[in-house]
Amino acid sequence: MTRRTLEGTSRKRKRVSGFRVRMRSHTGRRVISSRRKRGRSRLAV
Repeated sequence: MTRRTLEGTSRKRKRVSGFRVRMRSHTGRRVISSRRKRGRSRLAV
C-alpha cells in the first residue's frame, strides 16, 4: 500500500523549511524575499 505524501514530524518540518533555516543561505533568502514580494501571509513554516 502506498503512503500519504505529507506525513512527518513538526520538528523535521521546522529544521528543513523554517524561517531561520531559510535565512541561513543565499537561496533561502531569495525564497523569503520572493514570498514577501508576492504578499504571502506566511513566509516560512
